[in-house]
Amino acid sequence: MQILEVDLKIPYRERGNILGRLLSKVSGRIRDIHFHPPDARGMSEIKMELVGGIDLAQELKKLVKEGKISFKVLSEA
Repeated sequence: MQILEVDLKIPYRERGNILGRLLSKVSGRIRDIHFHPPDARGMSEIKMELVGGIDLAQELKKLVKEGKISFKVLSEA
């Protein structure tokens, strides 16, 4: 298993819809989560630490159509 840091930049107005879909996929795998307020362009930032693999991050990319998602591996187990 790997620990991934996932950085989401999504529109503030769509945040509820996107988070609902994400939580259905990653429930029970979240180690830490931080919500940041929207910037001047209306983009909200969410940082999560997840227990999983690269395949989980690829699934999350499919769910986030509006916005940007990036990830990095923090540790290997």
